[in-house]
Formats: sequence, structure tokens, C-alpha cells
Amino acid sequence: MNLDLTGRAALVTGSSQGIGAAIAAGLARAGARVGVNGHRADRLDKSVDELRRQVPDGDFVPVAADLGTEEGAAVAVDALPDVDIRVNNLGIFGPRPALEISNDEWRRYFEINVLAGVRLTRAYLPRMRDRGWGRILYIASDSAVVVPAEMIHYGMSKTALLAVSRGFAKEAAGSGGIVNSVIAGPTHTEGVEDFVHELVDRDLPWDDAQRVFMRDHRPQSLLQRLIEPEEIANLVVYLSSEQASATTGGAVRVDGGYVDSILP
Repeated sequence: MNLDLTGRAALVTGSSQGIGAAIAAGLARAGARVGVNGHRADRLDKSVDELRRQVPDGDFVPVAADLGTEEGAAVAVDALPDVDIRVNNLGIFGPRPALEISNDEWRRYFEINVLAGVRLTRAYLPRMRDRGWGRILYIASDSAVVVPAEMIHYGMSKTALLAVSRGFAKEAAGSGGIVNSVIAGPTHTEGVEDFVHELVDRDLPWDDAQRVFMRDHRPQSLLQRLIEPEEIANLVVYLSSEQASATTGGAVRVDGGYVDSILP
């Protein structure tokens, strides 16, 4: 299968590390010009340098903007006013007992994990519709349908993304613009390593800590290991391609067999 994105422009939010960086690299390898986003310019420059090392012929555009704000969204749209592919990867997570989540924290999770993507969809989807081609992808999570007891505010935000992506897919119906969400399972990133060590013994070597985490906190996984970011990126590149032209309004799983059904 030739996943050729030559001539396409993409913006991947929250792409200075982890899943987002892997997606940016994957899209660049397929030929797309990729906007790489982070809110700290110094860290973003280092991330772009690393991406250029991984993909020497890749075309990367740093987009330093805090997309959790309206001002940051405006900066991103000014930097890349017309994109063919937008991947909403920006998100925060962390454990908190359910009754200790403050109103401000609920709002923060909604603002960053949900509304940031909605803003950019409103900015870019009309242009994709007019052009007759476009891809919008929301990186959701197994936590959307198997809400973890230790972070229900995160689960809420990812469930919201399933509704948002389905709704915008209906708005784009018949236009050639397609919208999907990707249900990602527990993934091996630097931030997740910290999260795992919050829940299991910090003195355990990583391989042992990962096994304990999956056994005790994510026992539903059929894969029985954390997913690598590149495995999620592979699906995103496909869904961004011409070959995925009949897939829209979907919640496509790359969850390691974690979710029995996309229904609660």
C-alpha cells in the first residue's frame, strides 16, 4: 500500500514528544509538510531537530503556541492557515481521586483535551470542505469507554472527543472532508512512565513496573504490554491518506485489544 502524502500539509497538536512526535515523523515520511506544535519554543526547537534527525528529508514547521487558549489557536492558524490534515493529539492526564477533582481541574481538562481541538476544527474544516479534501483526526483513548477510576476527568474528556468527531463528520458529510477518532490504548511514552511509577513501586525496573501496571491496572489488555507510539502513528498515517477515503465518522481502535466494544 502506497501511503503517499506528497503535497499535503498537516498540523499535529501536542507533537513535541510522545505519540504526537511519532505521528509527525510518520506523516513526514509519507511526504507531508508537518506543523509540529508545542507551547515552549525552546523545547519545540529541540523536538524539531530530533524529528529532522529521524526523517532527514522531512519538512517540519515549528508552531509554538499554547493551544489550550484562544490566543494560541489564532497563532497556530496564522502560522499554518491552510492544512489538509489536522491531528488533534494535544492532551493532559494524571491520576486524582474522583471526589478530589476540583471545578477548576474539570474545566482545565475540558479546555485542553476537548475545546482546543474544537477550535481548530472550526478554523480548518470549512476550508477542507470547500476544497473537497481533508482529514481531521482526534486521538481519543480506551479511557473514553473504559473510564479509569483514578482519572475520570480524563475519561470524560476522551468520551467527549468521540461525540465531537462524530458530530463534525456529519457536518462534513458529502464534502470529501472526513473526520475520525482513534481509540488508543495504554501507550509507552515518557509521561506514561511517570504515571506508571505513581501507581506502582518506583524502585522497580521499567520492564517489571510495566508488567505490574498492566496486570493490576489494565488487565483487560489482550496485548499485555504498553503500545509503542509508532504503532499508533501507523494507523494515523493510513487514516490521513487517500486510501482511507471511505472511513469517516468512525472510532478506529489501536488499543491492543483493550476494549471489548466501542459501546460503554
